Amino acid sequence: MREIAIRGETIRLGQLLKLSGLADTGAHARELLAAGGIRVNGAPETRRGRQLHGGDVVAAAGAEMRVVRGPAAPPGA
Repeated sequence: MREIAIRGETIRLGQLLKLSGLADTGAHARELLAAGGIRVNGAPETRRGRQLHGGDVVAAAGAEMRVVRGPAAPPGA
């Protein structure tokens, strides 16, 4: 399982799909979600704006990713 580190407390599902390289753009993320192949913590998900937290598991395109909190962003970043 691949771990995807985020800087803050949460990340939106569409942003995670782009960060992981599964989607090139927000529109592409929307298409993936509309096709119904995305699962969050084992449940189907279609909302691009779904908030994900550390520990959440996203399955898409045959890959599984776990959201993990990375180091905090430096001030002003």
